[in-house]
Amino acid sequence: MSRVDAQQRRTAVWMVSPALVIMFLVAAVPIAYAIWLSLNVYSVRRAGLSEFVGLSNYWNALVSEEWWNAFGQTFFFAFTSVFLEVVLGVAMALLLNMAFRGRGLLRSVLLVPYSVLTVVSAITWQAMFESNLGLVTGLLRALGLPGGQQVWLAEPGYAMAVIIAADVWKTAPFVALLVLAGLQVIPGEVYEAADLDGANRWQTFWRVTLPLLRPAIALAAIFRLLDALRIFDLPFVLTKGANGTETMSMIAYQELREGRLIGPGSALSILTFITVMAVSLVYIRFAGGNIREVAEEKS
Repeated sequence: MSRVDAQQRRTAVWMVSPALVIMFLVAAVPIAYAIWLSLNVYSVRRAGLSEFVGLSNYWNALVSEEWWNAFGQTFFFAFTSVFLEVVLGVAMALLLNMAFRGRGLLRSVLLVPYSVLTVVSAITWQAMFESNLGLVTGLLRALGLPGGQQVWLAEPGYAMAVIIAADVWKTAPFVALLVLAGLQVIPGEVYEAADLDGANRWQTFWRVTLPLLRPAIALAAIFRLLDALRIFDLPFVLTKGANGTETMSMIAYQELREGRLIGPGSALSILTFITVMAVSLVYIRFAGGNIREVAEEKS
């Protein structure tokens, strides 16, 4: 390394150090404190009284049926909603990439669901599926279709379907915007070459557009997957975790806030954190190349 390179590296370290220190204080310190809390059992009645119990809080969580039910329900919700969001997001991005009058207005309208607060959208969906006066249930009854007499949020399966639909409605536009950005960096020459080779629209999509969109789709999917695995607000507002909709974040909240069990609740929070991090590492391991391609394109 030359003297100039060494000087530039030292300058870079000094410029990045303040941001790293802030990130450490904001993220690492609370996580470390939560880990310490998870290794103890605290008395709510007598402040400051605690007992070190090691990993017993984690063991109790891992052998409990409640944790594994929440684990499975969270993953089912996350993978189902993200799959639907990616499919709809790609479809919307392809539509918005076409040249037509009013395209700019449609792109602005597309952002409306994503800009709505999650709690507000949850209350709206709750009202839509209300058994007597709900818009969706009333429409189903009027058309004589199944589900018109169903109490959607009070039955397992149906309640999860509503939560997934609410999440897809809100966040599919986010995926569409990321995929649209990927579409707009695809050079027009590749489509001209495909046209000269006699490829039809379907072949062009599968052989040209979709492979070139893989980096953008991979990036959108990991953003949404990590967010979906931490889902709390939608099931909390819609069902309070009842009827097969309890998630990992919800049981941690119930232990910490409602049960006032600081040690076990912290252990559940750390287990949720570890689960999300593990999924992130596995995903980046297998899709990291596509994500790096996006970063290179953006730079």
